[in-house]
Amino acid sequence: MPHFIIEYSSNLDDEIKMQKLMSSLQDAALETGAFPLGGIRFRAVRCDKYLIADGDPENAFVHMTLKIGHGRDESTRKEVGEKLFEALKSYFNPLFEKRPLGLSFELVELHENLSFKENNIHQYIRQKQN
Repeated sequence: MPHFIIEYSSNLDDEIKMQKLMSSLQDAALETGAFPLGGIRFRAVRCDKYLIADGDPENAFVHMTLKIGHGRDESTRKEVGEKLFEALKSYFNPLFEKRPLGLSFELVELHENLSFKENNIHQYIRQKQN
């Protein structure tokens, strides 16, 4: 159940290849060994209305939130968070070198009794592998 939500300023539309970004983050998430493929979800949210710092139209932002299910210890969550933030920074490094850009990332562990889900995707993945 890792759900990645990537919010970004619309002035980055021509500079982000969102599918490539999501694929690189998915690879990094899988490399941690903390998440099964069938639970990973990505969504990107383009923000058309925003104000960043002094309002310069060149200012841009990307904020990623990762929501994970309860149960991983703090050191695992920290290790996963660091690896994913490094992947995010690596993807945006060329852009970071040429324009004002704020990158941020937050990992949120959902409450064990207040997170509800049903998923049959794992079953479909297993069937495809057979």
